[in-house]
Amino acid sequence: MFAVFTPPRKLAMLCMAFLSMVVLSACDTLPTGGPTIDTSAPVPVALLIPRSSAQSGDAVLAQSLENAARLAMADLGGVQIDLRVYDTGGNAATAAAQATQAVNDGAQIILGPVYAESANAVGLAVRDRNINVLSFSNNATIAGGNVFVLGQTFNTAADRLTRYAVRQGKGDIVVVHGTDLSGQLGRDAIQQAIRGNGARLVGSVPYDLSQQAVVAAVPQVRGAVESTGATSIFLTSTTAGALPLFTQLLPESGVSPATTQYIGLTRWDIPSQTLSLPGVQGGWFALPDPGKAQQFVARYSAAYGAAPHPIGGLAYDGIAAIGALVGNGQANALTGAALTQGAGFQGVGGIFRLRPDGTNERGLAIATIQNRQVVVIDPAPTSFSGAGF
Repeated sequence: MFAVFTPPRKLAMLCMAFLSMVVLSACDTLPTGGPTIDTSAPVPVALLIPRSSAQSGDAVLAQSLENAARLAMADLGGVQIDLRVYDTGGNAATAAAQATQAVNDGAQIILGPVYAESANAVGLAVRDRNINVLSFSNNATIAGGNVFVLGQTFNTAADRLTRYAVRQGKGDIVVVHGTDLSGQLGRDAIQQAIRGNGARLVGSVPYDLSQQAVVAAVPQVRGAVESTGATSIFLTSTTAGALPLFTQLLPESGVSPATTQYIGLTRWDIPSQTLSLPGVQGGWFALPDPGKAQQFVARYSAAYGAAPHPIGGLAYDGIAAIGALVGNGQANALTGAALTQGAGFQGVGGIFRLRPDGTNERGLAIATIQNRQVVVIDPAPTSFSGAGF
């Protein structure tokens, strides 16, 4: 989410974990409930993090989330948060048990956990306790009812990029997507954005996750572009996956970035080595407001001596939203109706708001890569009206 670089393999594993499929669902209904609180007293907030998880990197992630939450608490002025931290171990069953314990201990809202399966389990565990869950997942399939996702979703990025493409006359789109779960969810998000923004889906090329399959897909993409007159190629691939190969082979096959716009659903600037690839030059991707994100990284680094985890700022966002609502002094501050207020909140990467379906919208900038540097070509919106929305 922010300008902090994670080794590609770990980043890919993290993204896939967030997008893990679940069998049961806590998203049966739109949000209506939530506790009645005393805003003059400290508000008990449970933070669920994978501190003892055996998965590589989870301990660092857990500490970053807790640090960011405490940094946000220091910025709340007169609002008092009683933060209580619970260890999920990165396990769904443990997360559900800890959520139940947190509510028994008096928690009035749950912040976390990280992974989709755990977030879904937590939502189910406390659904009948009138408690809302602000998870760090970006998997929209688990959102709804008492579960909200704070992570940047494919839908938000796809919508922002597609709307911009239409404005630039690049709205005839070929979608190139992986056949894995992440690729399918990305494809669906792009197709929904195309339908909602007056663009045209002129072709779709799937590929399996192997070098041979990517190579075989290149002539199919070229054929789709040539036969339809597509003005854009929208890729779901990541910098840790097929993106470097596609952006090398497609121009070599005759699909010139000078005439066909390359668009990426995921960040093209992480890790920084990606910026040096010839094929990504001129491509478009979406990212949080760089100025605000850099300010957060600087503040966090000054407070804790190291940069935050790429998604550590989500805990800051959750506390910021809770604090803003409690600060209004209303007893219904933590209900679904309050959490989904249209004006939204200010987060570490700019504005965001929670939607009644449990997903979120974030104010993203459009960036390109020029001379191996990230250049913002359409700034992030500062409110939920105007060109960015």
